[in-house]
Amino acid sequence: MTGVSKVVLAYSGGLDTSIILKWIKQAYDCEVVALTADLGQEEELDGLEEKAEATGAIKARVQDLREEFARDFVFPALRAGAVYEGRYLLGTSLARPLITKQLVEVAREEGAQAIAHGATGKGNDQVRFELAAMALAPDLQVIAPWREWEMSSRSDLLAFAQENGIPLPGGEGAPYSCDRNLMHLSFEGGELEDPWQEPGPGTFVLTRPPEEAPDRPEEVSIDFEAGNPVAVNGEALSPAELIRRLNGLAGRHGIGRVDMVENRFIGMKSRGVYETPGGTVLHIAKRDLEGICMDRESMHLRDGLIPEYARMVYNGFWYAPERRHLQQMVDSCQERVTGTVRVKLYKGQVYPVGRRSPYSLYNPELATFEKDEVYNQADAAGFIRLQGLRLLAGRGQGNGTE
Repeated sequence: MTGVSKVVLAYSGGLDTSIILKWIKQAYDCEVVALTADLGQEEELDGLEEKAEATGAIKARVQDLREEFARDFVFPALRAGAVYEGRYLLGTSLARPLITKQLVEVAREEGAQAIAHGATGKGNDQVRFELAAMALAPDLQVIAPWREWEMSSRSDLLAFAQENGIPLPGGEGAPYSCDRNLMHLSFEGGELEDPWQEPGPGTFVLTRPPEEAPDRPEEVSIDFEAGNPVAVNGEALSPAELIRRLNGLAGRHGIGRVDMVENRFIGMKSRGVYETPGGTVLHIAKRDLEGICMDRESMHLRDGLIPEYARMVYNGFWYAPERRHLQQMVDSCQERVTGTVRVKLYKGQVYPVGRRSPYSLYNPELATFEKDEVYNQADAAGFIRLQGLRLLAGRGQGNGTE
């Protein structure tokens, strides 16, 4: 790359980005601004500014993006019911476009010509960062050290750190690659690279083992307005505080653990362990509320689009026009998803036990098994005959009745 005198680096303070900071300074002979996006990493942020400056950054900035992350990234995906491959609630995928947006803003403020990330050449994050950068600031160059340097293993990184006086986390490096934010905590690497091996105890931080969770269920109520959660147990909370509150409640009951082998965008399969306590409760509760106040055909149409929406987010197309258009359609379906859901949290599970909505489509006079005056059961016979006409017409045409 040419003409790079200043770079803004997405900095987490871990081993990889600490080494990357030093490497960029050496390889590009340039200044580095370290940017840390506070998305809810809690204690992981302690001392990061000092550490970045000690490693060679001319400036270290920690930006509090928790409310923006929850309101503008997590909640839109929640409204869409987004789940990747039936299990993953997209915690990391949702964070990357916001981090890139902030990298671009800081690059403009600092007069930088490039941004940099610590994603490897094997993963999804490189795609997410760089597609977002192309959408937001195609003039900025992107530095991806894992695709440029000659280091190819963790041993190489540890040797570079020792040679350059970079402190190692925990003295010898953490066994897992982790990503934490308000939405989730993820783990890859270590024994998880063997799909048959059970995750070790260090892979779960936000949630208790379900077998050690309380023996009594805990009931929680969640209020929604137009598909967005707005209150827990009757207390109005900001988006970030609401997720944080539910993380604590659900984590205590061992809720939100996922261990899966997923399909990365670049083509390989990868095993990941995820903890998404609050997000799991929100997903299940909102889905339950939709049952009472969302039109059947609208729900089924939206449900058919969930895998496509999730793929867009997972593959890094948050800022693509198709995701924005699909979001508009999803949000129009959520206009009346307003009401309250009561759930019980118990031993790793979330059980909806009650729901109500001012827009309820549930009619007890129609649904009752008791005597009613509004439904003639004999009408169902004609309905069934009409539905079966095509089946009768298909007799003897390859349906096994010849």
